Amino acid sequence: MFEFIRKNKAVAVVGALALTAIVATPVMAQRDPAYEAARSSGAIGEKPDGYLGYVRSPSASVKALVEDLNIKRKAAYTRKAQETNSTVEQFAFTSGCNLIMRTVAGEKYQAPDGSWQTRTSADPIRDSRCP
Repeated sequence: MFEFIRKNKAVAVVGALALTAIVATPVMAQRDPAYEAARSSGAIGEKPDGYLGYVRSPSASVKALVEDLNIKRKAAYTRKAQETNSTVEQFAFTSGCNLIMRTVAGEKYQAPDGSWQTRTSADPIRDSRCP
């Protein structure tokens, strides 16, 4: 019982900090018209692991953009994981949960079963372990 409470408390703390860490990356990326175009066209989407993925085969410029953003995300996750005594994977997963929740209608995200979904006005399908 206490282990369950401890783990859930840790997930909540990591979740709150993950949301803080991920705000800067999307805001900076949104200034890039190529990022906005790739996201709004459905070429890329958010994945449960906290990184961007390719919904369809990307152009060289979209691939370079996504790789750059994912490198920046991993660096942010690594810093925040160290600060919260969690693993990079735990922090990235919690961030992925939050990023998928922050998608807007028309944007793509990856469901827990690996399928790409288009966000509607309803809540997205997220992993049951999401905080």
